[in-house]
Amino acid sequence: MSFRLRVLALLSLIAVTATGATAWLTLHQASGQLTDSVTAANRDVLSITDQLGRYGLDHAGWAGVSSTVRAVAQRTGQRIRVESVSGALVADSDLLAGRTARPVVGPATLADARPTLRLAGHSGHDQLPGTVWSSFASYVRESGYAACVRAAGGTVHATLGPAGIPTYRGAAADTDRHCRASGERAVPTLAEAQDFKHTLRGCLHADTAALGTCLTRWFTAHTGRYSPASVQVYVGARGEPPVGLSTGRTLLAAGIVALAAIVAAVLLSRSVLRPVRALTAAARQLGDGRTAGPVPVSGRDEIAELGSAFNRMTETLADSEHRQRQQIADIAHELRTPLANLRGYLEALADGVLPPSPELFASLHEETLLQQRIVDDLQVLALAESGALTYHRVPTELGEVADACRTAHAARAETAGVALTVDHTAPAVVSADPDRLRQAVGNLIRNALAATPSGGRVTLSVDAYDGHARLSVTDTGRGIEPDHLPHLFDRFWRADPARGGGRSGLGLPIARHLVADHGGTLTVDSRPGVGSTFTITLPLAPT
Repeated sequence: MSFRLRVLALLSLIAVTATGATAWLTLHQASGQLTDSVTAANRDVLSITDQLGRYGLDHAGWAGVSSTVRAVAQRTGQRIRVESVSGALVADSDLLAGRTARPVVGPATLADARPTLRLAGHSGHDQLPGTVWSSFASYVRESGYAACVRAAGGTVHATLGPAGIPTYRGAAADTDRHCRASGERAVPTLAEAQDFKHTLRGCLHADTAALGTCLTRWFTAHTGRYSPASVQVYVGARGEPPVGLSTGRTLLAAGIVALAAIVAAVLLSRSVLRPVRALTAAARQLGDGRTAGPVPVSGRDEIAELGSAFNRMTETLADSEHRQRQQIADIAHELRTPLANLRGYLEALADGVLPPSPELFASLHEETLLQQRIVDDLQVLALAESGALTYHRVPTELGEVADACRTAHAARAETAGVALTVDHTAPAVVSADPDRLRQAVGNLIRNALAATPSGGRVTLSVDAYDGHARLSVTDTGRGIEPDHLPHLFDRFWRADPARGGGRSGLGLPIARHLVADHGGTLTVDSRPGVGSTFTITLPLAPT
């Protein structure tokens, strides 16, 4: 089975399973939501009843409650009907909205306008009886005041005190003065006082919390004589459509989701396979030995990253082949001329054109040594680049390496008329192969001597700083042009190809690889006409 069919089958199975599970979960969860909606409706009933009860308490009656019923109905979206206990209409949101009153849904809920006594934090065990009795007396007095204002045709509004007892105020000043004096004459009856004492004797044996609960029950029972009569509140209307679920719509939605998932699977397989086909064709071209062009890349997903990585790989392979061909051409160029010279001299000797002489044999021997050195350098560079060059690391003092290199090249420096000196004042011990380090430094010294005219100076400097050791080779030669610096470490590259000077053009690449294998860096700083400084930086060995 092809990749497309496997992906399509897998995604189709996932889509059908997911949509089926989604449909089942939707029905199951929606059933739970129905239960939650019923609970929420009950909460609405309690909230509406509490708001109407607060209105009765604030206004000491139900006059003017219609505006509150209308506002609550608009805010909650519920139909509200308020009746007295005897069934007389107090307010109906349908009638207030200009509609025909719909049949109510029972049972009714009572809206109680009695105050709720709050004792928490007001007094201790000994002071509770006095607090409850004074609160009851205060409500009796305020109820008498409110009754007087209503009898005079006025309206009142309550302000709740800390214990939950309302303090009423009338709108008209003259009525307020008259009724305030009337309210002061409203006091609890003797029977109520005796009943309170009797209840108190039965409650005193309890702790503070139980005492407060006991006295609060007495307070609630006796304030009913003075509070407005309770009203019946109906919420909702008979015949309203129940909230339900449409199974057909659920299944239709599930089918649409499944179809969308299948279409997405087809599009996904096409978008995945198109770049995969391009990658496959390009890989086959590489496998057949042909040059493969870059594959098209679009987007930022994993397939695009794969295409970008493949393009980088083909570029690297092409660059590697180009460098390999260039290296072979460079080697052939380096060996062709000296070998041609050797062949010409040997043929001349064999034909008797040139007489044999010690000078001629010495020149031929020197040319042979040069070819041997080129071959040896190529071998060292190949081993270094492949990571197969072996090292014998020991604690090595860079100052000793510099001294050994100065001694080895002193004769050549003296012949060239160049002063070769060493400057090191502080110890700099590194973990390295001393022979390979001397080889790298020797290559730098040979280049410096070749670039420095007679009367110049080449200085080897050794110092240590910030956990690193540094060995610098500084000359006072002709320097290097800035545009030549990027090619300085290329194989067989020379700033002046006509001035080989017996050098192979491999010294700097070898030196760089040897230093890099020791975990260090080789850098150059050069100014034309002033001189150059090649610096080897290596990590110091642990103490």
